[in-house]
Parts: sequence; C-alpha cells; structure tokens
Amino acid sequence: MSDASGPADMTNKSVTKGVRLLRELAAQPRSGATVTTLAKAAGISRPTAFRLLYSLEQSGLVDRVDNNYILGWELARLGRYADPHAGLAARAQPLLQELADRFNESVTLSVPDLRGGVELIAEAAGSHVVSIVPRNMVGEHYPLHASSTGKVLLAEMPVEQVLALLPERLEPYASRTITDRATLLKDLEQVREQGFGVIDNELEEELLSLARPIRDSSGTLVAILALDGPRYRFGRDRIPEALEEMRSVVDRLTEAFWQDPPSA
Repeated sequence: MSDASGPADMTNKSVTKGVRLLRELAAQPRSGATVTTLAKAAGISRPTAFRLLYSLEQSGLVDRVDNNYILGWELARLGRYADPHAGLAARAQPLLQELADRFNESVTLSVPDLRGGVELIAEAAGSHVVSIVPRNMVGEHYPLHASSTGKVLLAEMPVEQVLALLPERLEPYASRTITDRATLLKDLEQVREQGFGVIDNELEEELLSLARPIRDSSGTLVAILALDGPRYRFGRDRIPEALEEMRSVVDRLTEAFWQDPPSA
C-alpha cells in the first residue's frame, strides 16, 4: 500500500519497486517464482529485480529455494505484529463516508476472516436519524446466507466448501431468508455471474443491501463493500444507480489500497 499522505518526491523508488516485487511474489504459487517471472510481473528490469530480491533475501523478507523466490521467514514474523485492519480501514473511511453521504444510507467494509466468515472493519452512515442498520457494528460478523457480504464471500468458494460450511437447513432471520441450501447455491450462481450480492428482507425486515467484492491484483477477494438501507427510502428502483456508484468506489478503494505512487 502506498502512503498517499506524503509528497510524491519523498517516495523512494527502490522501496516502491521492492514492495511491488513482494506483492507479485504473494500472488505466485507457494513454490515461488524465478526472478525473470517476478520482474516481468512487476514491470521492472531483470537486473533491478535481481538486486532488489538479493537485498530482500539478506534481510529475510524473501527466501530462495533453488532458483525460485518465496516470501521469507522475517516477513512472516513481522506480520504477526501488524494490525491487519487498521491501515485498511483508515484508507477506506473517506470513500465509505462519501458513498454514505451520496445515498444518505449506511456503508460498510468487511474482510474475510480465518473462520470462513466475514468481519466488519469499517462503517459510515448518512445523516438519517432513523436507520434500520445499527451503528457502531465494527467487529461484528453477519450470517453468511442472510447477508449481502456473506453471499459475495460464499460465491467465491467451491460448492463443496459451501456445503461443508453451512447446514442443510439454514436459520431464518426475516420473512425472505433463504433457508434451503440448494436454493442458496442457485442464488450464489447468480452472484458469481452478476458480480454483486443482494439481500431483500433476508437479514432484517425491510432491509435492502447490496455488496461488491474488492480484489487485489491477483484477483483474490480481500474485502467487500456494502450499501444498506430501509426499503421505504432505499428501494429496488435505486439498485442500478447504487451498483454503478459502488463500482466506482471499489475502483477508487483498489487504487487507495495498492496503486504505486506516480513517481515510482
């Protein structure tokens, strides 16, 4: 992730290129990749990539097995001390608030967790005093089959994983909650085809919610953006407009999370 708070001429190009190599290495198979493969993927020359990888190897941030580079032991050690969500939430917050203000409704950002669910890490709200979605929900986990974010996550999984994760009869939360697993699987096919998730009277009565995936450069799902509102204000007729605005915000979030500085 780039630090957008500093001037462009303060950016160290070598550090930026080194980070780009680490990102590309993370997108490779666990067996790693050669310097030629990584240089091409990162868009830098092979000699530069070799020098940077050598320096990263000396510090333990990458390891080399035969001719393949892999992420290193020191990177794993440092990662245990990092807050996995604080920086992500801070970068996202202004854009979440912008979307919330645009529709005067609630916006959330969630990430997949290690238990196969999704955790809400950031939120923003419009100015309405009355909201069907509670505020201060950071840290909460939504039911996968009855939330738009959960459906986006489930749509990423192989069918076998979904079947192992969910019981055959699903818990009802509202009048239109999908409680049959086979019906849910069909719904997830549609989520995959259309690229977004929708719930309507499935988690709370009169709640309409839309969710879009946020992916890294390798196409891996890393976060989910959701827009929620009560149907008497945020009806189905607003879905096309909302989805288009959300697409734009997803693009801008991706840029904020991962784009290298212009000077790099």
